[in-house]
Amino acid sequence: MAILSLKNVSKRYPSPEGGMVEILRVSKFELHEGQELALAGCSGSGKTTLLHIIAGILAPDGGQVEIAGEDLTKLSEGARDVLRANRLGYVYQTFNLLGGYSALENVVLGMAFGKGPDTAFARQLLERLGLGDRLYHRPHQLSVGQQQRVALARALANRPRLVLADEPTGNLDPESSQEALELIRSMCRESGAALMLVSHDPNILAQFDEVMDFSDLNKAVGLLS
Repeated sequence: MAILSLKNVSKRYPSPEGGMVEILRVSKFELHEGQELALAGCSGSGKTTLLHIIAGILAPDGGQVEIAGEDLTKLSEGARDVLRANRLGYVYQTFNLLGGYSALENVVLGMAFGKGPDTAFARQLLERLGLGDRLYHRPHQLSVGQQQRVALARALANRPRLVLADEPTGNLDPESSQEALELIRSMCRESGAALMLVSHDPNILAQFDEVMDFSDLNKAVGLLS
């Protein structure tokens, strides 16, 4: 069963020189339950734009974006927030943790739009990720690798069916990158979640059985008249 389905998805932005720039054009794409896919592409190619559209953070100019059969483009902003919380997990490259809150609070707050806070499960996730002794530490008191683990716990807190990871190891050293990748993949497998990971790191991409060049998916033409 397809957990994600894209049909004729497009996105354009105004060009400073006039006219429009087509950033994204995806005619058809599907990702199935439990599938692991790595998208390879250079910076500025539209990968993050695609992930934001899939997550409902950004609205496409046209097309359909279905998550578990429900079209995001037909939902209100509030309904998109609820669907994203219940079915999607997003691991950001910059982590996006709230500096004034502890690791545990960051994860619990990530449950707000879903089925509701579950402190016990949030604690369990952080302990599973080796942060049992860092539950009440704020982001500035954590290493970069530990912050990444908090971000992963937050992404998994609502037991999503699809996890999106945007250059999740980009801010980590090689050893921490490998550890983070293994954690993301193992926890997605344990929960049965599909994984779409974006990266330009050949060492990361080489570990996936299924790798797609983003240029094969995105047929945007660039500057339009």
